[in-house]
Amino acid sequence: MKPGYKAIYERYRQNIQAGILKPGDKVPAIRVLALELGVARKTVEAAYAILTGEGYLVSQGAQGTRVNPDLLIKHRPADPIEPGDATLGALVDIRDKSGELRLGIPSLDAFPYKKWLLLAGKSVRSMRPSDMVNPPVMGYAPLREAIASYVNISRGLNCTAEQIFITSGYRNTLTLILETLAARTDKVVFEDPGYYFGKTLLRRSVDHLHYIPVDERGMDVDYFLRYHRDARFVIVTPSHHSPLAVTLSLPRKHQLLEWARETDGWIIEDDYDGEFHYTRKVLPALKSLDAHDRVIYTGTFSKTIMPALRISYIVMPKSTLSAFKETGEITENGQPVMTQKILTAFLAEGHFYRHLKKMRALYQARRQMMLDALSQVYPHDFHSEMHDGGMHIVAFLNKGTQDRELAEIWQRHHLRVSPLSDWYSLSPKRYGLIIGYTNIRSTEDAVALLQRPQQETQTLLA
Repeated sequence: MKPGYKAIYERYRQNIQAGILKPGDKVPAIRVLALELGVARKTVEAAYAILTGEGYLVSQGAQGTRVNPDLLIKHRPADPIEPGDATLGALVDIRDKSGELRLGIPSLDAFPYKKWLLLAGKSVRSMRPSDMVNPPVMGYAPLREAIASYVNISRGLNCTAEQIFITSGYRNTLTLILETLAARTDKVVFEDPGYYFGKTLLRRSVDHLHYIPVDERGMDVDYFLRYHRDARFVIVTPSHHSPLAVTLSLPRKHQLLEWARETDGWIIEDDYDGEFHYTRKVLPALKSLDAHDRVIYTGTFSKTIMPALRISYIVMPKSTLSAFKETGEITENGQPVMTQKILTAFLAEGHFYRHLKKMRALYQARRQMMLDALSQVYPHDFHSEMHDGGMHIVAFLNKGTQDRELAEIWQRHHLRVSPLSDWYSLSPKRYGLIIGYTNIRSTEDAVALLQRPQQETQTLLA
């Protein structure tokens, strides 16, 4: 139904009183608004005349009509906002606010911008009418082929392009898997400590969520088999545990695979930064050992290229292809084709492999810079445990449990570190700071950053 002049008048008055339209804001010309709303010009003229007469609008001739710049409105106090999860809010701030030592952010100074922009330009110039329709739900076919080739060569998998499902990130990936294969009554187990946002998502979507302790050899599979053998899903980061960076040992990998074979359980392998290994001993993905197709492998380009890309993927077991396709058609919209085309070229032309090789060497050097700086600035307060790769270190407290208070101090100095204890759900917990190092450029740079909160840190830990 087309609005009458009273409806238009009320709409504008309410927006002005609510502060949505502010003094001095320009409003559409009568002709433009009439066309937009599909009404006669006289209808809009009548509404504007009343608003002008009441002092809400003023006509400024050639400059158009505006909300009266001299208007004084006392806004009604906003309804109180229910308090949310304080820890979640703090971690969102760490993730989204600018600052140093952020987690999961690849090197921003060493990215091949010129090459990426060149590929982006080619993709835009080659755009065709067929690119303007709905994107393929399961992903752009050439990208699925390129990803299948990549994981088969670099991560030891044996899959086809048909098994690749392109998603928009970790949470989309996890939700899609559970929507496709899980029932509300299924038991799901998650590592402890474990990725905080994953844990929070699961708490909202899974009725029977349980946690498995992690030690120096990864998830404690003996504990899992003793107490949660009846689980339907196990979610694990076997290459580099999030956040402790330990690797799931080979005997435990085989135990987990045997459990899946015997029970028809599913293992969700999150290989979020498995590309970043710093020794000659390349660790194959858990999926590469999966002889019975019980591992659902997931990967992302957020850590290897950029988080803003929002492209991740699932390697679906062959028996689940129809189920994933059906769920996808109901719940997914598909990812933007243009972005997928750029990424396809980046992979297919070999730029991605060269970039990874460069980043492995760079990150290994920068990790050592951070460790050296930590030892120099805080020689008695922290210790770190060396592992084969990753994009962050954990600075464990030598004494005390005040990692939350410590993280708050560092964050006030724009150091976006995370308290380790927040990533735990079980006891006992370990305490420390999770520190990203991928964007420091020298030991001196790292020292300067760590010295910002030095006095407050040492006062707290004294």
